[in-house]
Amino acid sequence: MQVRLLHKFTALLVANALFLLVGCQRNTHLRNGSEGVEVWLTNPDRSALFVKQPGPLLFSTSTTSYPTIDVDETQRFQSIDGFGYTLTGGSAMLISRMEAGARAALLQELFSTKGNGIGVSYLRVSIGASDLDDRVFSYNDLPEGQTDLMLEKFSLAPDRTYLIPLLKSILAIDPTIRILGSPWSPPAWMKTNNNAKGGSLKPDYYDAYAQYFVKYIKGMKAEGIRIDAVTIQNEPLHPGNNPSLLMLPQEQATFIKKSLGPAFNAAGIDTKIILYDHNADRPDYPISILNDMEARKYVDGSAFHLYGGPVTALSEVHNAHPDKNLYFTEQWIGAPGNLKGDLGWHVKNLIIGATRNWSRTVLEWNLAADPKQEPHTPGGCTECLGAITLNGNTVTRNPAYYVVASASKFVRPGSVRIQSNTSETLPNVAFKAPDGRKVLIVLNATESAQRFSIREKGKLVTATLPTGAVGTYVW
Repeated sequence: MQVRLLHKFTALLVANALFLLVGCQRNTHLRNGSEGVEVWLTNPDRSALFVKQPGPLLFSTSTTSYPTIDVDETQRFQSIDGFGYTLTGGSAMLISRMEAGARAALLQELFSTKGNGIGVSYLRVSIGASDLDDRVFSYNDLPEGQTDLMLEKFSLAPDRTYLIPLLKSILAIDPTIRILGSPWSPPAWMKTNNNAKGGSLKPDYYDAYAQYFVKYIKGMKAEGIRIDAVTIQNEPLHPGNNPSLLMLPQEQATFIKKSLGPAFNAAGIDTKIILYDHNADRPDYPISILNDMEARKYVDGSAFHLYGGPVTALSEVHNAHPDKNLYFTEQWIGAPGNLKGDLGWHVKNLIIGATRNWSRTVLEWNLAADPKQEPHTPGGCTECLGAITLNGNTVTRNPAYYVVASASKFVRPGSVRIQSNTSETLPNVAFKAPDGRKVLIVLNATESAQRFSIREKGKLVTATLPTGAVGTYVW
């Protein structure tokens, strides 16, 4: 009896080992594409909204006469830090006011990759108020005429009601999410006009403002929130917003090399310093600072928006300083939104265009607004459509939601952009993800359905995209 039981036990171990071996081989085949290509489709007529299509596309050695996108993982470019949105103070307020169950479900959908989650992996937050807060504030507001050079009255209290608790909830879902902080204005007492809107930073307060950044980063760290990077000023050439600041290139260079960089070093802070954070029509702004040998040693890279200039300007900065990183940090969509127009433009110029021009991130503007595009400051943006519209617990998903989803779910942080040939009719970008899978994002930029092939290592699959549609292909 004992011998028979031993034989049965041995046979069971062998069977389990074979099962595991076959499973491992199958997973390897899947990663190599032999199990086919998953297709996730977003159609501007809303018939498919980032939905996985039935059945995989299967690779074969056959040839076709269709246009072909060749993917070559041996040619590698920049790593990817993530895709996401700006979590404005208004966004945090609206999400926080949802009922607990609805809020938890929304956060899982936004920040997890499981199930229907889109896996947002990068967030931008404002240091102090942005124009999409319900009021203007800094962390060191004082009565007119007073100053606080030692920042003894510095306080993160304005963020403790909504933003900080919400960030903690997000970090509980994805502890690795990266957070970028951007100020819209220093405290008014540090400025030439003593006002949150416009004006410039007084040189006498450069050191105090550098310590303001230090206190912010340390204060957030004490809350369990790591700030991965900061930009020095949101839109430094646009002093007409509320809040805002005019900061010319030489002023930013001086602030970095004389105050901010040394302050970070002295405090042992490894948060990245990112330049500019404005439109692609002024690549000379970051290039001029990076040309300053004293300033550049503190700088990780440059950030861009695309309200002016071509996205190819990012490559101009890369070519001038290839050792420095590039980030795309903001683009808005105006209410009420138009999926047909917005999807194609944003995927072509941002998801594809920015990453093909060396950007490590693509961030759309505000994550959430209410049906009236509120809240906002007096004079702040009145037409900024959130990626989602929140009416209490009711969630409406808008174009920016699907733009980011097309990349964020599968192009995870640590992915590397790889070579793919592109065209005017089939703009695309390819990545190799950390799990070894390839991800190809393709836009049909024509007025009719397109049939085309994807080829890698001599094998190909054939796919069809409806007019204006975006396909995310994963194998």
